[in-house]
Amino acid sequence: MADTFDLVILGSGPGGYVAAIRASQLGLKVAIVERERLGGICLNWGCIPTKALLRTSEIYHYMQNAESYGLKADNVGFDLAKVVDRSRKVAGQLNAGVKGLMKKNKVTVVEGVGTVTAKGKLSVKQGDKTVELEAKNIIVATGARARDLPFAKADGERIWTYRHAMVPTEMPTKLLVIGSGAIGVEFASFYNDMGADVTIVEMLPRILPVEDEEVSAFMDKALTKQGIKLLTQTGLEGLAPSANGVTAKIKAKDGKVSEETFSHAIIAIGIVPNTENIGLEALGVETDRGHIKTDGYGRTNVDGIWAIGDVTGAPWLAHKASHEGIIAVEKIAGGSPHQMDKANIPGCTYSRPQVASVGMTEAKAKEAGYELKVGKFPFIGNGKAIALGEAEGFVKTVFDAKTGELLGAHMVGAEVTELIQGYVVARQLETTEAELMETVFAHPTLSEMMHESVLAAYGRAIHY
Repeated sequence: MADTFDLVILGSGPGGYVAAIRASQLGLKVAIVERERLGGICLNWGCIPTKALLRTSEIYHYMQNAESYGLKADNVGFDLAKVVDRSRKVAGQLNAGVKGLMKKNKVTVVEGVGTVTAKGKLSVKQGDKTVELEAKNIIVATGARARDLPFAKADGERIWTYRHAMVPTEMPTKLLVIGSGAIGVEFASFYNDMGADVTIVEMLPRILPVEDEEVSAFMDKALTKQGIKLLTQTGLEGLAPSANGVTAKIKAKDGKVSEETFSHAIIAIGIVPNTENIGLEALGVETDRGHIKTDGYGRTNVDGIWAIGDVTGAPWLAHKASHEGIIAVEKIAGGSPHQMDKANIPGCTYSRPQVASVGMTEAKAKEAGYELKVGKFPFIGNGKAIALGEAEGFVKTVFDAKTGELLGAHMVGAEVTELIQGYVVARQLETTEAELMETVFAHPTLSEMMHESVLAAYGRAIHY
C-alpha cells in the first residue's frame, strides 16, 4: 500500500524544503523526497559553504593588509584542511537545521531516489527496497548540476567542478577558471586571495556578462589590479590532465591557439537541469532544452505536476527557488498568490569586491525604448566606506524619465550584496524616485550611497 499525502516534493533544496514548510503551515500533509542531503546543493555544496570559504579569504586578505589599519600581523598563514573543515561544518550545521525544521513542521522525509511513475504517484528506491507514495500534487524540485566541457570531464584531481573546488586537498599554485559568471568569479576571488596565480577564460566580450556594462568594466579593472589574469573573447579547445597539472589549449580573440599548463582548472560554464530519469518523459511533461516549462505559479502542462527552482530555468538562484516554492504551494492550497516576477529577483556575486543588481541594466532599458535618468555615486564619496578602508566601487540607479519608475539598480563594492535588498523592496512596492529621495538614510552608513545615487539621477547628489 502506498503512503498517501496531499503533496509530495521531489528534492529538498531551497525550493523544496521551503515549499514543504509552507505546505505544512497551510495544513497540507506533505512528504519530501531527497536522494542525498537535506538542503540540496545550495546548502551543502553551493551558496552556504562557498560563503564560508570566501569569508576565510576575506579575513586572510585583511590580515595580510593589517598595516593599513594600524595593526601588526606577522607570519600570516593558513591551514587548508582547517579552512575546508570550517566550511563543511557550516554546511553541516545548516543541514541539521533543515532536519529540525522538517520535524518541527511535521514533514515526512523519505530518503532515496524518487521517480514519478504516474500522475499522483511517486516511487522511491531505497537500496533493495522501494517505497510508494501517492499525492494529488507533486512538485519537482530536483535542481541542476555542473555542466562538463564536451572534451574534458571533471576528474576531481586536476579538473574540478564547484564541488571539488570547495574541498581541495591541496592549494592550486596556478589555477585556470573557465567561465566568468558568478561561480567562476567567486572561486577566482577566493583562490587569488589565498595565494594562487589565477587566470579566467571567458568566451564573451566581458566578465560577469549578465551585469551592467559599467559594473563588468569596474570588476575587470579591480580583479586585474589584484593580479587575476582575464582573457575575454577567448575560447578553450582542449584540456588535458596529467599527474602534475593540466594543459589547456587556449584560443585567443585573434584566432591564435597557445598551450599553457596549470596546476588545476575549475569548470564554471553553467548548469544542466536534473530532469532525466525521474519519469517526466513518460508523463509528457514539456521541457525546453532540458528545463521544465511552467507558468507563473509553477504549474506544468500535466495536471498535478508542478516544478520550481533551477530545474525550471534561469535565473538559477536559491532565493528564486524558495519564492517559487511558496507561490506553488499557496496555489495548490487554494490561495491567490502573485505570480513570480523575475524582474524583481536580485542577483549577487560574493567576490572581492562584491556585485549585486536587480532589474534592467542601462543597456537593456535603452533597448526596451525607455527614456532614462541614470544616477551613479562612488564609494569614495561615502564616509563609512572610507572609514572601513573600502573606498572602491559605486552604486548606479536607472529610472524611467517619464514616470520615475526604478527600472534597475547595480552595485559593486563592499557589502553590496546586503545593500541591494533596499532596491528590491523599492521595486516590489513600485516606488518612484520621489519616495526614495524623501527617505531618510542613517549616517554614517554605506546605504547612504543608495540615496545619493537616486539624487544623482536627477542632478541633486550632495556629497560628490
